[in-house]
Amino acid sequence: MIDFVQLQQKMKERLERDRKIRTLETEGETLEEAVYNAATLLGTSVKKIEYEIIERGNPGFLGTGKKNWHIRAYEKAEEQETVSLLTTEEQDLVISAPIIEDRDGEVFVHFGPEGAFLKVTTPRGKGKRANEKQAMDALVQRSVRDIDEQLVSRVVKEAAGEYVLVGTFIQNPANDAIITVDIADQEMKAYIYVTPPGPGGCDLSAETILSFLRNNRVVYGIKDDVLQEFTDKPKYKEMVLVAEGSRPVNGRDAYIQYNFDTDQSKIKLKEGANGRVDFKELNIIQNVVEGQPLARKVPAERGVPGKTVTGKVIPAKNGKDIPMPIGKNVHVAEDQLTIIADLNGQVVLSGGKINVEPVYTVQGDVNLKTGNIIFLGTVIITGNVEDGFSVKAAGNIEVHGTVEKAELDAEGDIIVHQGITGKNSGFVRAGRSIWARFIENAIVEAGNMVVVSDGIINSQVNANKSIICQGKRANIVGGRLRAAEEINAKVLGSPVSGTETICEVGFDPKSKEKLDQILVKKDGLEKQLEEIELNLRTLVSIKKQRKSLPEDKEAYMQELMERRQFVLRDIQAINEEVTSIQNYLNTLKVRGKVSASSKVYPGVKIIIRDAKEDVKNEYRAVTFVLENNLIRVTKYEEPDEEAKRGPDGYTTN
Repeated sequence: MIDFVQLQQKMKERLERDRKIRTLETEGETLEEAVYNAATLLGTSVKKIEYEIIERGNPGFLGTGKKNWHIRAYEKAEEQETVSLLTTEEQDLVISAPIIEDRDGEVFVHFGPEGAFLKVTTPRGKGKRANEKQAMDALVQRSVRDIDEQLVSRVVKEAAGEYVLVGTFIQNPANDAIITVDIADQEMKAYIYVTPPGPGGCDLSAETILSFLRNNRVVYGIKDDVLQEFTDKPKYKEMVLVAEGSRPVNGRDAYIQYNFDTDQSKIKLKEGANGRVDFKELNIIQNVVEGQPLARKVPAERGVPGKTVTGKVIPAKNGKDIPMPIGKNVHVAEDQLTIIADLNGQVVLSGGKINVEPVYTVQGDVNLKTGNIIFLGTVIITGNVEDGFSVKAAGNIEVHGTVEKAELDAEGDIIVHQGITGKNSGFVRAGRSIWARFIENAIVEAGNMVVVSDGIINSQVNANKSIICQGKRANIVGGRLRAAEEINAKVLGSPVSGTETICEVGFDPKSKEKLDQILVKKDGLEKQLEEIELNLRTLVSIKKQRKSLPEDKEAYMQELMERRQFVLRDIQAINEEVTSIQNYLNTLKVRGKVSASSKVYPGVKIIIRDAKEDVKNEYRAVTFVLENNLIRVTKYEEPDEEAKRGPDGYTTN
C-alpha cells in the first residue's frame, strides 16, 4: 500500500527547501574594511561574502572630499565541500586571504597656494617602504624651500597617504597649470586637458578640478578616483576622461517563474539502484498538493532614467505588465504575485494558464508508453492495465478495460468495467470499495465492499464489510473470501470436485489474516522447540551414562539450552499477541452471514466467527448464519441496497 500522506509531506517539505538570502549594506574607509564589516554582521567568513559596490570611496585631499566605500553584501550559496588536508580554520585563512598586489611605497609632491605638500603611501604586499632620501630628493627636485625635515621624517614614517604642508616655494601665479574641459558624445562624456605649471606655478588639486568642472556645467558622473589619481600623477597635454553620463535602462517586462516543468512532452527516466533505467517509471505526472506555490510573477521593472554629465535626464521605458495565468483550481495568494494550488492533483499548463486537474485520464492502455502511474487524485484509464504495471491514486481508479497481472492501489474506490485477471499474482487494493465485472486468479482487498457481477474465480478476496457477487453468471468458485459482515453470490462452489471454496465472515479480515499468519509462525516455533527438547534429552541421557560429555558435545548442549530459552520467549510473545487479536475479534458486534440466491454446492466451507461448516449437501436459495455458536441454514436474504446501487456512473448489472 502506498502511503500518500508521506508522499504529500515530502512534497510539502520540498516547497521550503529554498533559503532566503540575507543582504545588508555596509561601509568602510577601504573596500576590504567594508567587506569585513559585512562578514561580521552576517556572522560568516569573508570567503563567503559576495558584494556590489554602491559608492566608491575617496581618501580626499587636505581633509576634504573624503568618502567611505559603500557596498551591498550577501552570503554566497553553500558550495560543495572539497577534501582538504587543512583544518577548517586553516582553510578559512587560506581562502579568505585577499590576493594583494606587491607595490612599493610612493612619494608625491604637490604645490598649492598654501605651500609645498608631501604625501607618502604605505607599501602593499611585499613592496618596499619609501624612505626619507626619496622624500627629500622629490622635494629638492621641485625646488621646495624651508623644508621641515623633522616633519618630513614623520610623514615618511607614518606613510598615512595624506598631503602634509612641509615647506614653501617661490610662487608665480602666472605659471599655474591651465585646465580646459571638453563635453562630448552628446553630453555623455567630459574630458579635461591640462597644461603643466611653469616655474613657481601651482599644481591642480582634485577639489580645484571638481570646482572647475561644476563651473563648466559638468555636474554628474564625475570620476572621483580619476581626479584623485590626477592629483598624484597628473597627465598633461592629453585628454583625460573625468566624467561619464549614465545611459537609460528600460525596465524588464513582467514574467512568470514556474515551479514545475512546463514542457509536458519531456520524459524523465529513472535509474534504479542497479544502474539500469526503469522504463516503467516515466515520471510523466507532476503531482502537487493543496496550498503548494505553483508559480510566481516577477513584476515589471520601472525603467532607470539616464543622465548626461550636465545633469539632463534621459527618460527610460517602464517594463510591461502581464496578467496572472489563472486557470482551474488555483488562486492568487495575498501577495498578488504567487499562484497557489487549491487541491491535490496534477499541475498542467494549458492555453497559457495554470490548472490543477483532480482527475488524470489515460487515453488507452497503461503500458510502456505511459509507464507506471502515481497520482494525488483520481485516475481514469480508457483502456487496459497491462501485465507488470502499477496504478496508484489518492482518489479513485476507474479502468474501462481489463486489469491484467498488475497492481492497483487507491485510497478511494476502484472501478473495473471489464474484469481483473491477476494470473495468480495481480494485486488490487482500495481504501473504500472495489467494483468489477469479474475477478479471476487475483488478490483483492477493500476497506468497504467488493462488488462483482460475473463471478469470482480462484481468488483471495478480503473486504472489511461485504463481498457481493450478483448477476446472471454471479458465481464464486474456488479461492478464499473473507468479509466482516456478508458474502452474497448467486452460486457458491462448483459441481466439479477438487475446487476448494472457503467463505469466512463475522470478523475483521485483516486481523483474522494476521492471526492466521501468527499461528503458522507459532506452529513453526513449536516444531523447533520439539526438536531442541529431543536433542537435549538425548545429550542429558548420554551425560548421565558416561558421567561427562566431550567438550564439543558439552558446548552444543549449552547452545541448545540457550536456543530453547529464545524459542520459549518467542512463543510466549506470540501467545500474548494471539490472545490480544482473539479478544478483539470476540468483541466485534458483527452478525456475519453467507448467502446464495441460487445454489450452494457440496465442498464449500463456511466459517462464521469460530464455527465451521463443510457443506455436504446441495442447497438452494439459502443464507448461513450463526446461532448459539452453530451454523444454521435459513431462507435467502438479499444484500444491502448500497451494493445494488453501485458507484456513480457504474452499475452492477
